[in-house]
Amino acid sequence: MTDSDTSPGSRHLPSGIHQAVRPGCALLRLETRASREGVLDGAWWPRSRDIGAELPALLSALTGHLGPLTRVGLDAEAWEGLPTRIVVDDRVVHIDSFPVGDDTVLITRGEKDLFSLLVVPPDAAPEAAHAAMAQAVRADNLSPAEQIIVDTGSGQRPQH
Repeated sequence: MTDSDTSPGSRHLPSGIHQAVRPGCALLRLETRASREGVLDGAWWPRSRDIGAELPALLSALTGHLGPLTRVGLDAEAWEGLPTRIVVDDRVVHIDSFPVGDDTVLITRGEKDLFSLLVVPPDAAPEAAHAAMAQAVRADNLSPAEQIIVDTGSGQRPQH
């Protein structure tokens, strides 16, 4: 597939992006206008459930695009070793955790500017993870994170 044969409604990523998506990556469709469309602003495929190992790289990358971040909201039951704060680029980012089970991470910039990212399970099969991330970043996506995980099969472990 080439970039030119990816239509706006396609559920596929352009080839170059598809090849670059691997555990530890985030795909973002960041719109900072008040009238953002879609349910999610991006997707993240962490390598593990160790938040101390995974979150700093994500937040550092997001800070490069969004500027200073103030809070992160995570599902307490999905992560190991949740701290209450983390330092990113010499700034403290507070971490809120709730037992919500909704397959998302919420990123706050400033007081009220909120970005929601799908969290693809670390052990997802690559093709399922790619499909989930592609759907999450579509501007016309109306499916919540949990439904995307179910629809793409990214919540199932790869068969060996």
